[in-house]
Formats: sequence, C-alpha cells, structure tokens
Amino acid sequence: MNSTRHDAITVTVPTQQRMHALGLRLTNLLEAGDLVVLDGELGAGKTTLTQGIGEGLGVRGPVTSPTFVLARTHPSLAGGPALIHVDAYRLSGWDEVEDLDLVSEMSTAVTVVEWGGGVATGLATAWLWVLIDRPTVTNDDVDMRTVTIGAQGARWADVDLGQLRDEEPGDR
Repeated sequence: MNSTRHDAITVTVPTQQRMHALGLRLTNLLEAGDLVVLDGELGAGKTTLTQGIGEGLGVRGPVTSPTFVLARTHPSLAGGPALIHVDAYRLSGWDEVEDLDLVSEMSTAVTVVEWGGGVATGLATAWLWVLIDRPTVTNDDVDMRTVTIGAQGARWADVDLGQLRDEEPGDR
C-alpha cells in the first residue's frame, strides 16, 4: 500500500445545497478507478455529497443511501464512469468489504464508500478521504459542516485539492 499522504483542505459548508455543490465540484477531479472514502456522523451529509458526485458524473439515479443493499451501481448516462455507492456502516471489517466483490467493477467506475474509514482503504492503492463534521448546534438557516478532504497515494500527487473550495461567502 502506498503511504504517500497529501495535504488536506478544509471547507466550511453551510447548507445541504452547498454540500451537493461540493460533490459536483469533486467530479472535476475524479476518473474511473478512483475511490472516495467518506466518514462523518449520521446525518452529516455523506449521501448528499454522493448525490452531487452522481449528478456530476451523469449517472442514472436517484442516488440514495445503500444502507440496506450495502452497494448500488449507478451506470453512466453520459458515457463516463459509473458510480458504485457503498454503505459500510454495518460491515465489521475488511473480509465483509471483500465479500462485496467491488474490485471487479472499480476500474470502470468511481467508487464512493460511506463509513469507509478503516475498512475500505484496502480496495485501492490511492484514494480521497472526506471527513464531514457536523456540530450539534444548528439553526433554521444554517446547517454548518466542516469538510476535510485529503488524498492518499501516488494518483493524487499532482492534484490540487484547493480547487474544491467554493468562493461563495460562508466557505473557507
């Protein structure tokens, strides 16, 4: 496994719509074979981010949480990579991830694994990791989240994650 870890960025995301937009921006960096590992508390916005990725990839939807089916493949409607969307919440370790047999399809798809930290990183030698932190105190207008995005492995060595920052007020 490649241990090259690249600098992470942090983005403040004040609404669900902006989380979706972050997913759209993320697709500008993604290509077939990429693995994105998402972590964050229940309700943090992992599926919303994945919905933005799905829209950006032009896949057949709707993109919903695969909690009960564990993994769902959304074929491309635009001639690009498919989206493999995995929910690893109920998986106890690498053996159960391996049982899903994702590796055979990953080279032609972007694979997003919710709750993937610690179990999904064995799927590839390089990946993006996304940690979504949602404070417990929110108000009606703002549902603030702090999203930290980093990369692991040679695939990401020359990729500027800074382009994921949104220039609108409210993001840093």
